[in-house]
Amino acid sequence: MPLHNAADRVVEGVRSVQGQSLADWELLVVDDASTDDSVARVEALAAEDARIRVLRLECNGGPAVARNAGIREARGRYIAFLDSDDAWAPDKLARQVALMERGVVFSFTAMERFDEQGRRLSAAGVPERVSYAEMLKTNYIGCSTAMYDTQFFGKVEMPLIDRRQDYGLWLRLLKRVEFACGLNEPLVRYTVRSGSVSSNKLTTAGYTWRVYRELEGFSWVRSAYLLGHQTGRALVRNRFPRVARRLGWLHSVDGGVDRDCHGPFGPSQ
Repeated sequence: MPLHNAADRVVEGVRSVQGQSLADWELLVVDDASTDDSVARVEALAAEDARIRVLRLECNGGPAVARNAGIREARGRYIAFLDSDDAWAPDKLARQVALMERGVVFSFTAMERFDEQGRRLSAAGVPERVSYAEMLKTNYIGCSTAMYDTQFFGKVEMPLIDRRQDYGLWLRLLKRVEFACGLNEPLVRYTVRSGSVSSNKLTTAGYTWRVYRELEGFSWVRSAYLLGHQTGRALVRNRFPRVARRLGWLHSVDGGVDRDCHGPFGPSQ
């Protein structure tokens, strides 16, 4: 969990981890040089729960630097991410680890979106599986929903770019595995903040362009083609949801697990 001046919301996120039905976890909260009392609030929780560790960065480096510091210090087999303004449903880890133990090495879940006042906006379903080629056209994986297996991948860090570093990591992982599996249950509460970079479509498109050009090394032509898919699909999803569903670009949350999604090694025996 990267942390920077989130005193008004970080406790809820940490509490959501403490409330997991699967109790065998560690939470690394990486303070990215906060100037408010965020760290004090987390340290008060850590003093009562040894599973919570607080790491401090001397200088503000941004989310990628903070998340990578947590990845390096993590002692568990599975790496998962949680932003400080998001929260996990109580069964998030239990449901996702159960999927991973069936041979899946990279997974993600559906989520629910809420505004800053706590009003539910929508639910974002996910496909059964997504490949590298499909992810280039649509990023289906929310950062706070993802989990990967270090026993298969090793510790893979996020690229050091200002934004969309999580998207860059998903592409890195998908180059090494046939697909990631989606758990179509809304196990993450995602907060949509007004004025955030992710809420500005033009700015997001600019950072996506950088992923294509700088991280993936694509030509201008291929980058423009893929960005056209990203923006076009987003437009269809927002304005013509029924069409998007028929095309497989929008997924309803069905609360079920795809029994055929066993990962690249097949079902566990």
